[in-house]
Amino acid sequence: MNLDRTITTFILILIIIGVIGVFYLVLNPIPSEKFTEFYILDGNGRAVDYPANLSIGEKSNLTVVVVNREHSEFSYQVKIIQGKQLLKEEKFTLNTGDRKEIPLEFVADHLGQNKLEFKLYKLPDTENIYRYLYLQVNVS
Repeated sequence: MNLDRTITTFILILIIIGVIGVFYLVLNPIPSEKFTEFYILDGNGRAVDYPANLSIGEKSNLTVVVVNREHSEFSYQVKIIQGKQLLKEEKFTLNTGDRKEIPLEFVADHLGQNKLEFKLYKLPDTENIYRYLYLQVNVS
């Protein structure tokens, strides 16, 4: 009888510890990986049909997307460059989980290979590129 009471008490203590552990994990989740999403969408808002071949003077549309998954507020700067020309520059702040879409219309104005560069900076650092994307467009 005394052994039964000891075992019951021991099991009850384990259950209480388990319930406390579950509540602790629910209230204090383990943070996942910290990162910033940075990607390009085509003119239809998808990540599939990027302009690869354009005629001289032809216009095309893209959308640059930044999503903050850093678990805190961050300020960013995006620079979009075609050749040596700065097409667009934008600074903004995103809270955790916030998303910023930057529409871009560009013109294929140089024959041959045109490189569109997309540079993301995590402010206040404007010297080191945090994320980098590029799109090669053949213009004929």
